[in-house]
Amino acid sequence: MTAAAEGSPPLASDGIPRRPPLLQSESVQGLALISPTFLYALILLLLPILVVFAHSFWTQNYLTIDHTFTLQNYRAALTEPIYLDLLWRSLFVSLLVSLFTVVLAYPIAYFISFHGGRHKGLWLFLITIPFWTSYLLRVMSWKVILGYNGVLNSGLMGLGLISEPSTALLYNTSAVVITLTHAWAAFAILPIFVSLEKVDRTLIEAAKDLGDGQLRSFLRVTLPLSTPGVISALLIVMIPTVGDYVTPKLVGGKDGVMIANAIQAQFGKAANWPLGAALSVTTMVVVSLMAGAVVFLVRAVARLAR
Repeated sequence: MTAAAEGSPPLASDGIPRRPPLLQSESVQGLALISPTFLYALILLLLPILVVFAHSFWTQNYLTIDHTFTLQNYRAALTEPIYLDLLWRSLFVSLLVSLFTVVLAYPIAYFISFHGGRHKGLWLFLITIPFWTSYLLRVMSWKVILGYNGVLNSGLMGLGLISEPSTALLYNTSAVVITLTHAWAAFAILPIFVSLEKVDRTLIEAAKDLGDGQLRSFLRVTLPLSTPGVISALLIVMIPTVGDYVTPKLVGGKDGVMIANAIQAQFGKAANWPLGAALSVTTMVVVSLMAGAVVFLVRAVARLAR
């Protein structure tokens, strides 16, 4: 069999392998394959961010924008107490929602992966059923459940646990956390399930053969190996919830307002796009730092567990 037939590059007359033409090289073909997608993502993702970033250094003069460079918007975003309070509340809510969602999602993903058997596809299908309806309808359903005359208050009164409907269930931060946790549960279950499916079962059996019990083998083998799924779930839930303004507006009331509501107000009724852009950029930077810290912390905990 010849070298060419075996996949080796053709030889020149002097015996030195010839390089294929530039357009036929694998690297160029690979770049040509991803270029349309890359350009599409560049236009739809990077360009709007650059526009927002540019607006953050300008000022609003009634109906016109003054393009003079200024840091006034960032000064307001970083020093005004109302914006700082909303930012820290948003980070706190997103972190709580991420932790609650992962804690609730992990057992479900674990059950499907290790005990789902041949019905794993059916379980995953059932998990996606709530997403057949609009996100807005799912939020409104929690408004009905947590309302003054809602399902939860009626059930508690029927059991005799409360004598009159409670007003503490709705229009506060807790209602926002509950609603967002339910809304993003499936997005946490799926990456954790995929990560658990990749866990080598023979490693778990080896740990048990060496004397580890069910809990110890889980903490030393299963949990560390599923860390990528946990990190993915945390980031998938944490980052979008900071920018959610629909849920706080519908179930949060004045005590559940988040930074996204302030940004939406600046781009809407206040018509102050530069300040809204500065708030957006500030939030993006802070969330990126928090996401990096969460990834570092989870990996450190996973290393200690081993």
